[in-house]
Amino acid sequence: MSATLSSPAPAQGSKADRGRGMAIVVYMLFLGSILAVVTAPLGVLIAHLARRHAEHWVATHLRFQIRTFWLGVLSGGLFVAAWHLLGVLGLPALAPWALGYLYFTACLIWMVGRCGVGIARLTANRPVDNPRSLAFGGARVTLVDG
Repeated sequence: MSATLSSPAPAQGSKADRGRGMAIVVYMLFLGSILAVVTAPLGVLIAHLARRHAEHWVATHLRFQIRTFWLGVLSGGLFVAAWHLLGVLGLPALAPWALGYLYFTACLIWMVGRCGVGIARLTANRPVDNPRSLAFGGARVTLVDG
């Protein structure tokens, strides 16, 4: 079984386009945040700084990365509030911990999926179709037997 990405074929960029290297670094920093959380804020800082000097198609990746970071921060804040509320309500300790495990697993899948789609499109010199997407940037992710 292999994963494939399909979406309309926009104009191709090139490996030498401005900002492409920074976008690769940011994707790697985001993936590195799985082990060391401090790399994600560093990545979003680089994305914010590189965005205005990048080629248009690369800027879609940088916007996608910035949105990935801030959506993650927002969802984390909402989760912490919900987790605290479960504790205040006096539910058994297992309930907040089970919720935390499910939340962390879902966030990990979401972030790795977004980075995977972004890296696949970046290495193909293609923009992110919808950098404002909550999911995977407008790419359809399918599993195909191969």
